[in-house]
Amino acid sequence: MTGRRVQAARRAFFGGRVVILGFGSVGRGVLPLLEPVLGVEPARITVVSPDARHEGEAAEFAARVIPTGVYPGNLEAVLGPLLGAGDFLLNTSVHVASLELIRFCSARGAFYLDTCTEPWLGRYVDAQLSVPERSNYALREEALGWGRANRNGPTALLTQGANPGLVSQFVKQALTQMARETGVAASRDWPALARELGVKVIHVAERDTQVATKRKAVGEFVNTWSVEAFVDEGLQPAELGWGTHERVLPDDGARHATGCDAAIYLQRAGLATRVRSWTPLQGPYHGFLVTHAESVSIADHLTLREGGRVAYRPTVHYAYHPCDDAVLSVHELAGANWKLQRKHRILRDEIGSGIDELGVLLMGNPRGVYWYGSRLSIQEAREIAPCNSATTLQVVAGILGGMVWALQNPRAGLVEPEDVDHELVLDVARPFLGEVVGVWGDWTPLKDRSELFAEEKDAGDPWQFVNFRVA
Repeated sequence: MTGRRVQAARRAFFGGRVVILGFGSVGRGVLPLLEPVLGVEPARITVVSPDARHEGEAAEFAARVIPTGVYPGNLEAVLGPLLGAGDFLLNTSVHVASLELIRFCSARGAFYLDTCTEPWLGRYVDAQLSVPERSNYALREEALGWGRANRNGPTALLTQGANPGLVSQFVKQALTQMARETGVAASRDWPALARELGVKVIHVAERDTQVATKRKAVGEFVNTWSVEAFVDEGLQPAELGWGTHERVLPDDGARHATGCDAAIYLQRAGLATRVRSWTPLQGPYHGFLVTHAESVSIADHLTLREGGRVAYRPTVHYAYHPCDDAVLSVHELAGANWKLQRKHRILRDEIGSGIDELGVLLMGNPRGVYWYGSRLSIQEAREIAPCNSATTLQVVAGILGGMVWALQNPRAGLVEPEDVDHELVLDVARPFLGEVVGVWGDWTPLKDRSELFAEEKDAGDPWQFVNFRVA
């Protein structure tokens, strides 16, 4: 069973085995698309998941299911018989250390791709670790350190979902189109181009309006993708790439003592931190500043150094307004002092209407702000592919684009979304993304701000972080 638009979507032929580790909403969404897009017959796909309830849906597509989790003590025993040279591990799990899986795949000559750099269970809330040690910045530095010491191995593509992942490719396409539309010479020197275009701030600006026919109940956490993963990252410290135009470090902000120094963290959880942002359909909104890998990696890759010093870098962060039931779930979670509800529900088949408007918002150019991204409705997602919501299909699109790139670049070693050919990835992903558009706007975080609320501002520069943050 595949959606009508996927029938002619074959982009590559992969002759090896595929292991899908974890079978939540994203694993279930990508499984039925591996054959039409990559030519991987179900007989060569194995799902490794601790939840036996997933076996029925995987079996519907004739994939093999191993109903077990992966832990530090059984990683070799479980995955060893399933992966060899030329095979592909697609990691859609939570609480399994990405770097351990990368080491494992590298030793066997296998490809690797994940949608989030994960630690083993417990690191995010380990009281023995400092705030920076629990950050995505730290996880990234560990992974990149290993990658620098192990170059030219089998390709391991980190954090290549929708966001992180596809949004990094959106940034390059947005810069290219902004240059074309403002008469600036386009360049693949991305930091220099971003500076010439006057980009001071980049938001991953996402507004999910999907609504289920059955609304959230008291004591239930509802979301359009993983509850565990969302709450895990939401309870990490908020993180953001820190731009060279910023005048004042936030009172609760701090720099890292080691590494690339492209980002800061706040002494506050992401789900407790709100920021102003804008999308073309929604208009202005308040989103959560949830930590994400792309907040660090985009800022790092767009850093321009001159004479040994940092001459330019934009501020980069996520500004996420999930579906309304998820917002209610977060509100209830916060009221319970961040103790997670016992009941969890992932919306898919019961979604009645709505879209996921996911893109990047580039700010600072004299012409205005520029949003580039995907506007995918639930109706269109169902026409394109089975087993998906609009949210999960955007993630799956990034995965498929990343897998095709990896197969064409088999010895790239450890890479990030900013390292890959954005045109290739977007070309593969675009049939799954609904309407992909670039839109100019005149919004700023100071526009139409009411004076009834005594909030700190910097009227001299609308693009200062203080103007985005909601008091």
